[in-house]
Amino acid sequence: MISLKQLRYFDLLAATGHFGRAAERAGVTQPALSMQIVSLERDLGAALVERVASGARLTAFGVEVAERTRRILAAVHDLEALGQARGAVLSAPLRLGIIPSVAPFLLPRLLDIAARDYPALRVSVRESITESLVEALVGGELDAIIASLPLHNAELEEEAAFQDAFLLVAPAGTRHARQSPALAELISADELLLLEDGHCIRDQALEVCRAIDPRRLRSFGATSFSTLLQLVAAGHGVTLLPELALNAGIVADERVAVVRFAAPDPSRTLGVAWRRRSPRERDFRALVGLVREAGAGEAA
Repeated sequence: MISLKQLRYFDLLAATGHFGRAAERAGVTQPALSMQIVSLERDLGAALVERVASGARLTAFGVEVAERTRRILAAVHDLEALGQARGAVLSAPLRLGIIPSVAPFLLPRLLDIAARDYPALRVSVRESITESLVEALVGGELDAIIASLPLHNAELEEEAAFQDAFLLVAPAGTRHARQSPALAELISADELLLLEDGHCIRDQALEVCRAIDPRRLRSFGATSFSTLLQLVAAGHGVTLLPELALNAGIVADERVAVVRFAAPDPSRTLGVAWRRRSPRERDFRALVGLVREAGAGEAA
């Protein structure tokens, strides 16, 4: 008979593609995890993974089982949440995901507000790119995520919290620093610096600078705004910065200038998403209010 333990271990193996890493995340030995996978394969009557030099590769059947497994485990999490939903608002533990371009600027104030209004709430946080967070949310590993909306996922419910405008950051004294309001059409591909692929804010910045072919951008592989700002300060180009980061004081360098675009400012919509079938919708609606207040505080 198939057990939840088998499914949880297989889910970790499918996510990591490696027996050792899956065992580490499960908190068990590799042989113990392997034994459960073999047992699941025996119960299902077919191979789920191929053992390869790099770890484990799902078979075609394994891919189908992995998708069904994620949905089963998510349903189990929702069943557990059913009891939690009967308590006071935001009194049960909350597993929250948040994207890197928001986390350092919003999270400290958000946690302060949550502690003030809901002292019983215990929040665990995972910071990652949108794609990974959505996968974890759909799979039941997270209860809710804070991200740039819309996410275009039919399995998720989402609600906007606030708008976060984009601003141009350029070396002081350059033509971009002197041009106000900033003009996206004056930005060239060879001077625009953006976060590496995978960060949703990269795509949003390119949407602002529509005339730029992303294939012509220089590749720096930057993963933080701090790196981009240092490159701008050193005269290597310009970048787009969300107002949320500016209000958090990330720009404190006289070598750079921050310039607004013409109204209406280009912006991103930040908000909260959760699984449609989750019984904790009341909690998540309350979380939207906390995110909205935290965002307004940063904009003050």
